[in-house]
Amino acid sequence: MRHFNSDGGQPGVADWRTLLKLLPYLWEYKWRVVIAISSLIAAKLAVVSIPIILKQIVDHLNHPRTELVLPLGLLLAYGALRLASTVFSDLRDIVFAKVTQRAIRRVGLEVFRHLHSLSLRFHLERQTGGVSRDIERGARAISSLISLTLFSVLPTLVEITLVAAILFAKFDWAFGAITVTVLVVYIVLTVSITEWRTHLRRTMNEMDSQANTKAIDSLLNYETVKYFGNEEYEAERYDSSLKNWEAAAIRNQVSLGMLNAAQAAIIAIAVTVMLTRASAGIVAGKLSVGDLVMINAFLMQMFIPLNFLGVMYREIKQSLTDIERLFKLLHVGREVADAPDARTLQLKGGTLQFDKVHFGYEGNREILHGVSFTVPAGHNVAVVGTSGAGKSTLARLCYRFYEVDVGSISLDGQDIRTVTQQSLRAAIGIVPQDTVLFNDTIYYNIAYGRPTASREEIVEAARAAHILHFIESLPNGWESKVGERGLKLSGGEKQRVAIARTVLKNPAVLILDEATSALDSQTEKIIQAELKEIARGHTTLTIAHRLSTIVDADQILVMERGEIVERGTHRELLARNGTYAKLWALQQEERDTLSDKAPNIPQLIGMNG
Repeated sequence: MRHFNSDGGQPGVADWRTLLKLLPYLWEYKWRVVIAISSLIAAKLAVVSIPIILKQIVDHLNHPRTELVLPLGLLLAYGALRLASTVFSDLRDIVFAKVTQRAIRRVGLEVFRHLHSLSLRFHLERQTGGVSRDIERGARAISSLISLTLFSVLPTLVEITLVAAILFAKFDWAFGAITVTVLVVYIVLTVSITEWRTHLRRTMNEMDSQANTKAIDSLLNYETVKYFGNEEYEAERYDSSLKNWEAAAIRNQVSLGMLNAAQAAIIAIAVTVMLTRASAGIVAGKLSVGDLVMINAFLMQMFIPLNFLGVMYREIKQSLTDIERLFKLLHVGREVADAPDARTLQLKGGTLQFDKVHFGYEGNREILHGVSFTVPAGHNVAVVGTSGAGKSTLARLCYRFYEVDVGSISLDGQDIRTVTQQSLRAAIGIVPQDTVLFNDTIYYNIAYGRPTASREEIVEAARAAHILHFIESLPNGWESKVGERGLKLSGGEKQRVAIARTVLKNPAVLILDEATSALDSQTEKIIQAELKEIARGHTTLTIAHRLSTIVDADQILVMERGEIVERGTHRELLARNGTYAKLWALQQEERDTLSDKAPNIPQLIGMNG
């Protein structure tokens, strides 16, 4: 299994590509990077100098007539080098801390903004749990990658290079050859096995994301699970993902143990061979005891971090995998993007016009077929029709959640594709059928219509939506939490919150997308009265299911299978005795049937009482 690189390239190429993408975020504080790397090199120069000083100390102390002052000076130098190695390492950490944290912040913010810039299609198809897990792991992986490369791998490589150079320079070629050979064998073994193990990590990530997605989806639909008594069914679905994750985790752990054992064997053999050769040199009189001590110290300095190099490499590979998934989100193309020369929408009155619009969510299935209509500034145009006729699609196209396939949509004579999405959406307000609220306070949810609004303006918006009394009657008032997706509020209360925040936004164009169809009749009448009051003076596109709510619209459009089959006022359409008249008669018959049944209810109660 390969990395998720877009062009199908080799994993190694994808790793380098990921690192190159990360570099610009680090280079923002280039001087801090330079100082940190300089401190790193200084620390390692101090570290590799310690065994050399130690050799001098041992050789002088091993001499029968050692002058005391000379070892004392070497001992002071030894202590100073120890201190310098620590000080420079700490300085590197202090200087680079801001670089790391700023990189994490910038990448996280960029991904967040990019996700919000993607089309509605992406967000309808995405799995929230998996995406959130990818972002979380990716941000954490950036910190791990920077920490490992700059604070562990790079210092280790610098130290190994310096040690190998000293061994080549001071001793015979065999010591250097052994060192290089061991390094090559160790690195090749580590890289080869780790590359093989990388797919296990990816499998674990996939299983983890799947399990998290199922868990979040199930919890978000808690009531539905309870309605059907499917708690155990949900637990089994969740456990199936956990079971796959468990199997991948076990394979990952077993292969890790095998790799560690192989690495330990290589290091043990290398240390034994090097010390044996050094000991033979002492016996032959070619090396001193100090040389043996220096070689041993070099080996410890080199092989102890080298042992962790395997662990670090594995962690780096895992971090690169996680970061790659994070950057993959940034590579998701924007289906709807501002034109290079897009300008700010210039509002005049708010005239909305559809001109021969063709559109389909899928390429081979068209939803709208040449739809044309105009909503004059300050007028209310209603759209009715059966389910699937394409009514709600009109609202989504007004917001430019999708691009039309053929034709155009304009606002005050400006094609919405030629203006910025931000200015377009600032001019439109919507009260949807299903109002979704943030899991925050009522104040926050109403203020969301215009976050810069004053408290007085927010209170006035609540008063206009006739929800102020309700808010003030709550124990916590404005600070009352509405729960996940607003589940602590009734349907009517949520609709009033939606109306209040739309009032606060004060848009030029108002879209009422079946805003009351999910409410009971009594609540619907109250909300409808509030909506009519708010819509006064606004250009309003009303998408309705119940015809009784739009009888006073300036114009009514009747849609069937993506086409406008009739248009006119309520009286004109009834007089035409076409599709609208049939829908009206059907709904009137349903209402009369319910009215006829209602009086029988108390009689039945009395009979059974």
